[in-house]
Amino acid sequence: MLARISPQTLRILALLAVVLAVLLFFSTQVPNYLNGRLFNRISSSVAIMALIACGQTLVILTRNIDLSIGSIVGFVAFATGSLITNNPELGPVLLVSYSIILGACFGVVNGLLVAFLRIPSIIVTLATMALFRSSLVEYSDAKSITTGNLPEWLISFPNYKVLTFGTLQLRAGFLVAVLVVIAVHIALTHLRPARKLYAVGSNPEAAEMAGINTKLVVLSAFACAGALAGLAGFMFLARFGTITVVAGLGIELKSVAASVVGGVNIFGGSGTVIGALLGAILVDLIDMSLVRWALVSEFWREAVLGTLILLSVAADAILMRRLIALRVAREKTTKENAP
Repeated sequence: MLARISPQTLRILALLAVVLAVLLFFSTQVPNYLNGRLFNRISSSVAIMALIACGQTLVILTRNIDLSIGSIVGFVAFATGSLITNNPELGPVLLVSYSIILGACFGVVNGLLVAFLRIPSIIVTLATMALFRSSLVEYSDAKSITTGNLPEWLISFPNYKVLTFGTLQLRAGFLVAVLVVIAVHIALTHLRPARKLYAVGSNPEAAEMAGINTKLVVLSAFACAGALAGLAGFMFLARFGTITVVAGLGIELKSVAASVVGGVNIFGGSGTVIGALLGAILVDLIDMSLVRWALVSEFWREAVLGTLILLSVAADAILMRRLIALRVAREKTTKENAP
């Protein structure tokens, strides 16, 4: 029975079971835990993390990683806030477009260095993480973006209630993030250019022999990740309002955790953005629950994320080996029983 279920479906089901288990566990540890407020807080946080995890997934699918994504979010958030502060007449479409394009430009820088100069992505993005952050420090000139200088429509956008079910609120920010993830998922499963990400990540040499321009695919993955980070930067600005030079700091670890916990193979070639979305929900759920759980110090939260990454990679490897073994055994049985 296990061999007949696809690895991706198994991962999704396992994630849903883990999310349910986490909810049940903390409901016994934290008073008044299961309520509408919890959903509203998680959805507001996931609205940003889901976009970042989605972008990180696109990069990981090609056997790469983007450690600069938090710096991109921070720079775009500050630059977008600075633009709307100095030009309050700008409309939402122009402001969002500016954020996406600016983020994509950062992604292109990473992609060019990784794809065409063949420098390992972990080295490139580790360097650009510091460079982009330093650029933000210089650009900000020791100033901050404050909520009082932002237009009302921008501040109220993330918390705009699209639907209300008692104390549960479906907010605009979360809805936008989910729609973007669904759109990317449809592209990855139905559009041939997007499917090339899997081909490159599974076997770069075979992809080249098949006529796929692997350099362009890797560049596109980083550019799309940058664009999604730019959109996340806009959402970050809208949610928090006050932006300093440390905006987005530490998001890198969470984005990697959300992706690999969501079943994205760290060695590339397999995974889904739907899984990354569920991974982001799980990471934020645990992170927020630990804050409310008095028995655990907040200094252990990063350790929990690191442990999640290790467990996810190990579980993914064990699951894949088990499925391969079952598939081989089934094929062998089929051949032996063949007339």
